[in-house]
Amino acid sequence: MLQINELTYRLGARLLIDRATVTVPSGGRVGLVGRNGAGKTTLFRLIQEEIGGESGTISRPKNWRIGAVAQEAPGGPETLIDVVLAADTERAALMAEAETTTDPMRRADIEIRLVDIDAHSAPARAASILHGLGFDAEAQARPCSSFSGGWRMRVALAAVLFTEPDLLLLDEPTNYLDLEGTLWLYDYLGRYPHTVLVISHDRDLLDTAVDHILHLDQGKLTIYRGGYTSFDRQRREKQALQSKARMKQEAERKHLSAFVERFRAKASKARQAQSRLKRLEKMEPIAAVAGEEVLPFHLQGPDRPLSPPLISIEGVGVGYGDRMVLDRLNLTLLPDDRIALLGSNGNGKSTFAKLLSGRLAPMKGQVIHSPKLKTAYFAQHQLDELGLAETPLQHVAALMPDAPPARQRARAAQFGFSGAKAETPVEKLSGGEKARLLMGLAAFGGAHLLILDEPTNHLDIDSRQALVEAINDYTGAVVLISHDRFLIEACAERLWLVANGTVKSYDGDMDDYRRLVLGLDKSGSSAAREGDASTRGSAPTLSTPSRPTGAPRPSLNAMRKRIGELDARLAKLSTAIAKVDAALADPATFRDNPAKAAELARMRSEAAEALARTEDEWLDATAMLEASQL
Repeated sequence: MLQINELTYRLGARLLIDRATVTVPSGGRVGLVGRNGAGKTTLFRLIQEEIGGESGTISRPKNWRIGAVAQEAPGGPETLIDVVLAADTERAALMAEAETTTDPMRRADIEIRLVDIDAHSAPARAASILHGLGFDAEAQARPCSSFSGGWRMRVALAAVLFTEPDLLLLDEPTNYLDLEGTLWLYDYLGRYPHTVLVISHDRDLLDTAVDHILHLDQGKLTIYRGGYTSFDRQRREKQALQSKARMKQEAERKHLSAFVERFRAKASKARQAQSRLKRLEKMEPIAAVAGEEVLPFHLQGPDRPLSPPLISIEGVGVGYGDRMVLDRLNLTLLPDDRIALLGSNGNGKSTFAKLLSGRLAPMKGQVIHSPKLKTAYFAQHQLDELGLAETPLQHVAALMPDAPPARQRARAAQFGFSGAKAETPVEKLSGGEKARLLMGLAAFGGAHLLILDEPTNHLDIDSRQALVEAINDYTGAVVLISHDRFLIEACAERLWLVANGTVKSYDGDMDDYRRLVLGLDKSGSSAAREGDASTRGSAPTLSTPSRPTGAPRPSLNAMRKRIGELDARLAKLSTAIAKVDAALADPATFRDNPAKAAELARMRSEAAEALARTEDEWLDATAMLEASQL
């Protein structure tokens, strides 16, 4: 096990870790969480002995091997498969020695050791890991130097996973992965045979691939059993109890102080006053709960919605130069759509997003939309387009040059940049702050369509939740490209799959897509992986719905009957929406009978609202039933 005892570390004058003590269980899969800048990466460096602490100790078994993703991505002429195989230095050395030794006894020892470490199956294991991270057989045979930096970081991740260290340290491992690679990594970490410590802001990873959460807060380390949802509930309950205890202590302190002040000089009460004064002196103050303010995102929607369809794509092919990337595109986008694009990197998701945004013209077919259509496009690579020497206020002012300074400052504040922060040069902002600024600038004009390409890479968990709320409040259409499953499930109502050179509606949910990516059947098992351990995670806790004091609680049978009725209504509404979507997905519907298309769009909107209300009723009813059975 990994034991941290009374560890203290300062970065300059700032105390990052303050007499922290914790024990990480052997074989545990532990998610390390905390606010940006809390010291999570610093803790990893301390564990790896790259830096030393001011005091305290970090101990682990002497024979433990620690593995972490190399900071320098491999980029030489070696093939991907060779780079990954070379990461197992013992195997590589033994294989090389076996080729040169002439001592038969030494050769026998080498062969025995190669069998012990399962060396001869290593190429197959390395290929499997690379395939899971998005490299097919052809790509695995190419030199590292032929790939971009992001893809080479995947190779570095594959290398450390291949070595299977006793303690695996991963710092934001999904940042360079697409959704498919992320789903594979969830599954891989859930089955990892040794201890894992992973820093991540990916809530779904922290709910499905780990069994403990290690919280770094105000210099202290606290470990919780379960996934992130369970941790979040326990932390909020702990904070509520702490706040309640502090309020009670403050009331008692106020009462004692008043008694002392009133009777200190009165001879008959002097002893009691002195006794209460000693109690005040011995009273250990309970710390106030530190608030973690999370600024909301501001995504300005359109002033007036456009008539449906927002965009109609008929027989379109699109690509670059003479190379067509996507073909046979026949799709319809509605004014209130929430669509997530699925598909591995390289299949054309960004190409399709550029087609929707008007950055790429179709090579054939037609894209029909209103001339009044406004589109906002956000992509991570655009962060480099921000003026590093300019401030957020200057970026905002450039978009509203005729507005008075007070209005410009108010708009910057809407983006989360008020006071001194509005005057801070972009180069001094964090990655999350830059993303927040760029997102606000992209949606500045009140777009009808908002396209978000990997918007969460630099955001912590709370900021991602704030983004979810902003997207759900946005009054236009949204198209998402993201490796964050939590974001997709919380925001997207429709899924489109980009694969095999085209884009089509995906008839399934994210659980279905996970099974498709991992090659699992509906039971979650795989012929290629018998005996696979199931993923672990905590389901969100449902609050018990309140009811008027004295109101009779329905019987269990009545509650079950009500839930059955709501189930039937949900199925009916879902079927109706699916039928309307199928009709609206056909561009001919709008071309041949615009009045009918408008009526279908209205029907879909009403059905979607009814579905949302019914889902809320179902959640309340099931929560009440569960509470009644406790």
